[in-house]
Parts: sequence; structure tokens; C-alpha cells
Amino acid sequence: MADKMRPLEGLTVLALEQAVAAPFCTSRLADAGARVIKIERPEGDFARGYDDVAQGQSSYFVWLNRGKESLVLDLASDAGKQTLGTLIAEADVLVQNLKPGAIGRLGFPLEQIRRDHPKLILCSISGYGDSGPLAKRKAYDLLIQAESGLCSITGGSDGPARVGISVVDIATGSTAHAAILEALIGRGIHGDGADIRISMFDVMADWETVPLLNHEGGKSPKRIGLAHPSISPYGAFASSDGILILISIQSEREWASLARHVLGDEGLTVHELYKTNVLRVRNRPQTDGLVAEVFSRHTADALEAMLDKADVAFARVNDMDALAAHPHVRRVTVETPNGPVSYPAPAAIVDGRTRSYGPVPAVGEHKDLDLG
Repeated sequence: MADKMRPLEGLTVLALEQAVAAPFCTSRLADAGARVIKIERPEGDFARGYDDVAQGQSSYFVWLNRGKESLVLDLASDAGKQTLGTLIAEADVLVQNLKPGAIGRLGFPLEQIRRDHPKLILCSISGYGDSGPLAKRKAYDLLIQAESGLCSITGGSDGPARVGISVVDIATGSTAHAAILEALIGRGIHGDGADIRISMFDVMADWETVPLLNHEGGKSPKRIGLAHPSISPYGAFASSDGILILISIQSEREWASLARHVLGDEGLTVHELYKTNVLRVRNRPQTDGLVAEVFSRHTADALEAMLDKADVAFARVNDMDALAAHPHVRRVTVETPNGPVSYPAPAAIVDGRTRSYGPVPAVGEHKDLDLG
């Protein structure tokens, strides 16, 4: 059944946004039926220039701006500010990730917006929040990965590494999306809007709670590549045909099954070096060596059959070529100014409904949009 009435239809979202975090949030609101009016400078959101791999357009932009209307405003001009004021007055949600303090310098302090429009849901995204020594510092994804310590626990022993996607931006956009939906529910109950402030640093600090608590508990995490810091065996091992297979042993029952059906030695379940996870982690080189030696004698297909029989969790360590052809990748196709682009579908599936996704706008395409 077609999704004729999406859950956020009738809501208007004003997006003073650029780059990734805020556009991720508002793209999900647009998917759900909200009217998202994206304010762009004359040269457009700078994310439009990140690359040119999607029909000559930025992969980031076509991913995160489907279903939106693009309105170019010169916010340094009186006319631009007047139009912005009109849009704010008519919006249900305002999302902004301008430079710290920029919206206030334009003549729209957040506190004043909140007073003037008590039903409006404001969501402001920043690098480090409104106070503290770094509050005015510019912040982008990799900078927060570094500042938050994420890079220090990512990668191998040769040095810190970045996560291979814009994980900070995506996490922040997801957090903003959830907070806005929560505020919309709240407004439906008590009639009042909200002033939401989300910092990228706060989001990553929250997500890094487990490694931080381990550090503060005297077990500071180390970079160990595809291994797990507190479970063994939990890592990638090469098959005889050179394919990396990552296995995850979560319990002593699973260890016994691996020993019996794959490693071929049930005695490992009572061995003084391997009988508990604590011992296997303590003796990780020996544990990994056992697994690696067995894996090196079998093809990937044979290992997968053995692991399936043992009911052990595993995955191939795939690359983007494998992902592109993966049988579990669901795709959507969106229209863009340069033609259709296909990419992975949003994860949520609503049973019995087929959702459509709006086109990606050209810069200023909606200059004649109805402000009434």
C-alpha cells in the first residue's frame, strides 16, 4: 500500500543548515512528510561541492537533501532577513547549525525566537555547546572524532584512525531527529514548543561511555584493529583462499561449539589457557593463533558451512564492491537535477506501506515558494 498520508505531513520545517549533521536530521523529517524549506546562500550549501561522484553531484548532498525545497536568501540584506522572519513565524520546527552565535548576529537570537514563537520547536546544533572554553570553536566531523578521543580507540597499533564514515555528523543528526520527534509529541500533549541544543562533542562523549568507564576503571582501551578489547576470540581470520572472516564468541557455550565443530578439539573447553573468556583474553595471542591456524586450512565457503553448523556468529570482512552487490542492500532511487541516483534505503520499514522519496533540489529551485 502506498504511504498516502505520511506521519509528519502538514508540518513545516525551516532548515538553516549546511554540511551533514543538520541535513541528516531534516532529510528524515522530509522522508516522513514534513515540508522542509532549506535556506541556502547564493553559491549553495558548501556540501554541494564535497565531491562529484553522483551524476556529477556531491554524494553527501544527494543523500541528505532529498524531498526538500531550496530557497536562496541573502541574510545580510534587509529583504533576506524579513523573509527569514516570515518563515520562522510560520514554521513548526527550526533546525540550524550555523557558526556559533551566527543566527543571533543576523538579528534572530534564539531566546527571542523562543519568546516570540512559544509553539516553535527550535533545534540548534553546535560543535561544543553554548558555554565552555571551546564553545566558539569551529567543529567538523573528524575534528570531533579527534577531540573526543574516538580516534584514540579506532584503528590498529600503528596509530589513531578516523572512523570511515562521518560518524559524528550522523550520530548528531540522529540525536537531533529523535529530540525533535520527542518535542513534537510533547507539543501535542501540552501545547508548548522547545529549545533544543545539541553539541557534536556531547553526542560522541555519550556514545563513548563504555571505553571511558573502562579507562576510569583502570582498563584503558587499546587500539586492536578488528579484535574486541574484552572478548576472545572475536576478530578476523584469513581463510586458505585469502578471505577475512570475522567471528564473535559471546559465551562459553559458543566457545564449546566452536571448539567442537570448527577447531576440532573439545579439550579446549577445559584447557587452562582457554576455558573462560577472561583466560582467552589474557592469552589472546595463543587463542588467536589456534583459530588462525585452523582457518588457514579451509576455504571461506567451507568455513562458513562449519560456522553455520556450529551456530557461531560470523561475517565476511567486505569492501564497498561487495556491499554494492550485497543481497541485503535495499535501494531507493531519487531524482536529482542531473538525473536519478540510486543508493541504500533508509533503514526503517513500516509494514504494509511503501514510502516515496522527494527529489533533490537545485540551488534556489524554489524561489517562488508559497510563504503563506
